[in-house]
This record gives sequence, structure tokens and C-alpha cells, in this order.
Amino acid sequence: MTTLALDLGNTALKYGVFEPAGLQESGVLATPADLAALWQRTEPAHAILSSVADEQHTQPWLATLAAVDGLRQILPFRPGFTPVPVRNTYATPHTLGADRLAAAVAAASLRPRQPTLVLDAGTALKLDLVTADGAYHGGSIAPGLRMRLQALHTFTGRLPLLELPAVGEAVQLIGDSTASCLLSGVLRGTAAEVRGLVAEYEQLYPGLGLLLTGGDAPYLEAALAPLTSRIFVVPELVLLGLDKILRYNVDN
Repeated sequence: MTTLALDLGNTALKYGVFEPAGLQESGVLATPADLAALWQRTEPAHAILSSVADEQHTQPWLATLAAVDGLRQILPFRPGFTPVPVRNTYATPHTLGADRLAAAVAAASLRPRQPTLVLDAGTALKLDLVTADGAYHGGSIAPGLRMRLQALHTFTGRLPLLELPAVGEAVQLIGDSTASCLLSGVLRGTAAEVRGLVAEYEQLYPGLGLLLTGGDAPYLEAALAPLTSRIFVVPELVLLGLDKILRYNVDN
């Protein structure tokens, strides 16, 4: 059975085409017309749409799915309403971001019966914990790397707006210019922040594994790697979780 997982974020719609053997194709779609073309080419039987965007931006994508022929089920993923294959202990499940819960579902599948922390480095920097008993607990949300650079520019009078350097480019610890000071504070500071949080989680959950995802994960991978041998980069983690949720609902 071919399925289609769609993750509508703050900046783009990511998609994944799945077969029972796993992910076959993934990418980014710019317009609902692109989605219609993808469906015609891949002919999925079922689709799931996860969105952290507002209703105005989500509705055109749902309308496109509703208009195509052949889809037996279109599942809008709504945390707190849509059944998932993990136990959700979040105190306010209806306010939980769909991407966070989908990533947790994928983490529980990739590391069954093992405590796992998901670090999603995107627009926001999110940590989410799944324990060995298959329960999702929540975690933390902080500004992402680009958001920090944007905030420093927006809320000060003279600090420039910087782009992130190339992945792997050395960032000075002791900045000797305004630009290098900003990059040290944002990149090295964020890495230190995450290292400290991961260390606290490891004290509570021995054997903790760390899954990295999100567009900015490569900036943090090198800084976190010395912490543990149980660190894995999974770029399509949210899509993997969405497919697990879709198949769980189709099968049940």
C-alpha cells in the first residue's frame, strides 16, 4: 500500500511517499498544484496531513487532497483527537504541535523500549522525550538558530542581521568582531544550552538516545556527538512518524 505523508510547517510543505518497506521518496512542494501532480505520479491509497500553519494556509492543501480521485482516506492529523501508537501524557494534548508528536512516534518506533530524546532544530528548537514504556512526555521549546539571529537584529539598534555560516565552518569561541560575537553567542551558545539539557535528561534516563532532525540539525550534530554514542541524525523523522500514525489508523 502506497501512502503519502505531508508535513506543513512554518516555511514549507514537506512530503514523503511510503511503501510498506519504508520511505521511497521525499521532498518539498511549493504549491497545491505540485501536490496534485505528485499524487497523479505516485497514486497513494491514503494520505495524512500534519500542519503547524494556520487554517488559512492549511485549507488549500486539504482542498487539493479532497479533489483528487482514488484516495481512500485523507487523515488530518490532530493531536489529542487522532489515535497514535504511543501513550500521550502531555497535559494539554490539544495544544501540542503535530510535528512534535509525529517525531515522538517515529522515535518510539526506531528505538523501541529505550528512552529517546528528539531534538528538532528548525524554526524553533524543540526537545521531546519518549520513555522506554512508550510514553510521550513533552520537553521544551526555544528559539531556533535563525530566530535568535533575527531577534538580535530586530530588538537592537545596530546589530546586523546575519545568515548562518556554511555547515562545518569554524565559529570562533571568542568573537573579535560584531559578526563573530553574534555567531559565537548563537551557535556555540545554543550548542552549550542543548548539551546542558541533554546531560540533565541523561541523569534521569540512563541509556538515553538522541535523535536529531530539522534543517539546522547539522549545526548541532558535531557539538553533541561527544556526549553519547547513541546519537542519530534522521532528517525525515517527522514524515516517518506521520506514516506510522496513518498506517496505525488505517489498520485499526
